[in-house]
Amino acid sequence: MWSFLRQTLASCLGFFVALSLFSVLGISSVALILFGLVEPEETATVKDKSILVLDLSQPIQDTDPLDSLQQSIVGETTSSSQLRDVLKAIELAAEDDRIVGLLLDGSPGSNGSGYAILQEVREALVEFKESDKLVLAYDVNWGEGEYYLGSLADTVYMNPMGALELNGLSIQQTFYAEALEKFGVGVQIVRAGEYKSAIEPFVRQELSQESEEQFSVLLGDVWRDILGVISQDRPTTSQALQGLVESQGFLFPQEAKRAKLVDELAYEDEVAKRLREVTEQEEEETGFRHISVDNYLLAQSPLDKDNSSEQKIALVYAQGPIVYGEGELNEIGSDRVVRQLRKIRDNEDIKAVVVRINSPGGSATASEVILRELQLLKEEKPIVVSMGNLAASGGYWIAMGSDYLVAQSNTITGSIGVFGVLPNIQEIANENGVSWDTVKTGPFADSSTITRPKTEAEMTQFQESVDRVYELFLDKVVKSRDLSRSKVAEIAQGRVWSGKDAQRLGLVDAVGGIETAILQAAEMAELGEDWQVEEYQTKPDWEELLLRRFTLQLSSRFSTETDPITSEFQGLQQQFRSITDFSDPKGVYSRLPFALIIK
Repeated sequence: MWSFLRQTLASCLGFFVALSLFSVLGISSVALILFGLVEPEETATVKDKSILVLDLSQPIQDTDPLDSLQQSIVGETTSSSQLRDVLKAIELAAEDDRIVGLLLDGSPGSNGSGYAILQEVREALVEFKESDKLVLAYDVNWGEGEYYLGSLADTVYMNPMGALELNGLSIQQTFYAEALEKFGVGVQIVRAGEYKSAIEPFVRQELSQESEEQFSVLLGDVWRDILGVISQDRPTTSQALQGLVESQGFLFPQEAKRAKLVDELAYEDEVAKRLREVTEQEEEETGFRHISVDNYLLAQSPLDKDNSSEQKIALVYAQGPIVYGEGELNEIGSDRVVRQLRKIRDNEDIKAVVVRINSPGGSATASEVILRELQLLKEEKPIVVSMGNLAASGGYWIAMGSDYLVAQSNTITGSIGVFGVLPNIQEIANENGVSWDTVKTGPFADSSTITRPKTEAEMTQFQESVDRVYELFLDKVVKSRDLSRSKVAEIAQGRVWSGKDAQRLGLVDAVGGIETAILQAAEMAELGEDWQVEEYQTKPDWEELLLRRFTLQLSSRFSTETDPITSEFQGLQQQFRSITDFSDPKGVYSRLPFALIIK
């Protein structure tokens, strides 16, 4: 029903938005844009003695479904960078004689990328430094994510009016139990795994002891990694950094300099002057010779890009919640993924497959459908899974279809457990004069209704269903990871683990990023140096683009610059929207808590 309503709404809105586009841009302008007749921007070129600029305010994701034309149609002013593009640009620039240095520019704003992705970028930057080229970093207000990258620079600059955030990490969970009770919505839950905390927001007002324990361990692993890498590049220790965390949290410029976390206090023009010295420009010039990561990649000749080998490694992106059926743009729809995998299986040029998972999980049925297709594919081609920021619950379920698992040390994974949430609206309906009566041929004929609470017999039935799925999950981990059942039962229970702990426990094979996984796939397929990566990404159709344009325009009429309160409500809205991902035909789910975001 939800899918039908969404498609109908998209079609109707698409018509009206198309009319608005034509009225705003003019028919001829729209035609020119759509058919590519507008004169493109000047071709990007790399000038001698240039600085490669990595914009730290631009989020880095595994994949960005909107290209530049689609962004202009939708009306989005910002976009994300693709991780592999960033890694490729840094790698090429290290060997490019025209590039004399790299600037990590955090001045436009905060990044918002996950720490596992930032770790991959950081590793690439470390390799860039080995080319003996200069790396500078500048920001007004250094956030922890930006500083995680910037701390490795040869010189770290801070604006004299700025600050350095060093207050630690946190996870905040929103709870709805009292609100649901207030509005007359009843919730019954079933679960398997004492750490499976995704049900807690519906039935509790605070974290359970188990949730607090697992999140504390997870945050501790990630935070120790952050302190460790910063202390490697700055003249300090992890203990000294933790002391600043506990005593201050935010360091003003002079304090940050005294702590040797920044090297110089400077304004943007002063940093530009320093860069002009590096690029050997005239003193009176105002800017410095530079090129962005995106333009640098555009400027590469075909010889600098991936070769044209007939031997392909398919890179499949599994990003977002796992849902049963087609799914939306930023979801892992089981039907869509299965079609992709079948095409890959039938393509004789594809010799190996890398599945990049960045997912909190979702529908258990959808996860099993995808897993089965991966198992069939694995019979013919080696499969390596690369885990991004998180690959847990259903995300870990589908990873069981691989030959080899690679995760970053700070990847969130595990959460081997399942649950069911069974809402009902009887109370709110009765309070407003609505009631129901039912005629049925069996005691369970209306067990899927939301008009009443589930009976004790129905709850027993649902619990048995969840327990069966949980046992199935354990079986798959035992078989895929070659672990004893007692060991899997011990480390499962819905508990989340860092990638570092997951490797120690045998849940993943190696610590590394997406390029590590690709090289592993090439080795397993015995491709030598003769291979090419072929990416499989989900692209939006026109209805989705137009609907997105309409909603952005509508929201912009009622909002201005995002303030902290608005941002918090937007996050809450996003959490409620995730409830529409509940599409499993059995009502059984394997996913993380809805807003497991490390800040």
